[in-house]
Amino acid sequence: SSAQLCGSRDPAWALLPCLVLQSELGELLGLVHYMEGLRLISTVELVAPTSDENVTVTDTELSGVPVRLFLPQRAPGGLRRAVLFFHGGGWCLGDAGMHGYDLMSRRISNELNAVVVSVNYRLAPPHRFPAQFEDVYSVTKFFLQDKVLSQYGVDPARVCVAGDSAGGNLAAAVAQQLSEDPEVETKLKAQVLIYPALQALDLDLPSYRDNAHKPLLPGALMVRFWSEYLSADPALRAAMAAGRHVPPEAAPLLPLLDWSRWLPADMRGAHTYEGPALGGAGLARRFPALLDPRACPLLAPEARLRRLPPAFVLTCEHDVLRDDGAMYAARLRAAGVPVTHHHAKDAFHGAMTFLAWPVELAVGHRLFDTCMGWLKENL
Repeated sequence: SSAQLCGSRDPAWALLPCLVLQSELGELLGLVHYMEGLRLISTVELVAPTSDENVTVTDTELSGVPVRLFLPQRAPGGLRRAVLFFHGGGWCLGDAGMHGYDLMSRRISNELNAVVVSVNYRLAPPHRFPAQFEDVYSVTKFFLQDKVLSQYGVDPARVCVAGDSAGGNLAAAVAQQLSEDPEVETKLKAQVLIYPALQALDLDLPSYRDNAHKPLLPGALMVRFWSEYLSADPALRAAMAAGRHVPPEAAPLLPLLDWSRWLPADMRGAHTYEGPALGGAGLARRFPALLDPRACPLLAPEARLRRLPPAFVLTCEHDVLRDDGAMYAARLRAAGVPVTHHHAKDAFHGAMTFLAWPVELAVGHRLFDTCMGWLKENL
């Protein structure tokens, strides 16, 4: 089986390089869609919803969307916190029931005495933007209703969204949309963005150049994830790979992701800013998601950012997405939002999921503990 071929069972992201090769071959031979091949990661890792002495775990639905729900067993001693968690996997892979995500949610629930709702949003293919966003938004909006919060004993003033990678993208987008939704009275207390992907216009940032071939998330795989999420048209992937995907209409938005302005000097390094080249007419009509802040939260104007809750942003040095998170942290700060930007110089994309045997890393525990420390103080 693929799992045996690729070695150890957990965490599944360690199998990625091997599955990428198998999936490329399978797609080349017309046997399987590339992402269907990679989805073996999620399958190999799935664990049943199992309660323990601290946390009751169930698979259920909220607002018609499947979720894994984690409820602390100890007496609440008042109203509880709540965390809406969105898993990573490039909008194409991943599951709330993967061992790594189950473990993280379980620990958050137990250590923060929090209700954790981990959302199983629809994946690409076949589901493209905005399906993933709509699922997590619908669950969050449903959960924030007074009657639902009181049903779970949650303090309406202590709810946050959180996510890693593509889930960090969704958490940022949900926070933005909620801030402008007149139907939602409950405000988020915080947002936790763990190495998030936040824009698809400039795929030649210093972090993409520095980490093009680094493990777990090489640049080519990130381009594939973006193209699968934003459109079913294979022409988008080809245009992105060639840097010819930026619609001329994007020109006024490019200052919002001008890394010569928004990145700290040590991340800019010796790189020179030229900005993405504009592609041909018709791109915006064919691929409107490229310009949509619900897909690319870094494109939101400052007026929209001003309304956002305090943020914890984690970035890793050896990660193509490093600069997305660092620029968003800088833009949030410029808009007056309280931001804690924790940059891990020794870490790589996905590091926080390496919390359990047989690939348990000190850096994974350190990043998770840092994140938990911030939540204990700010949620």
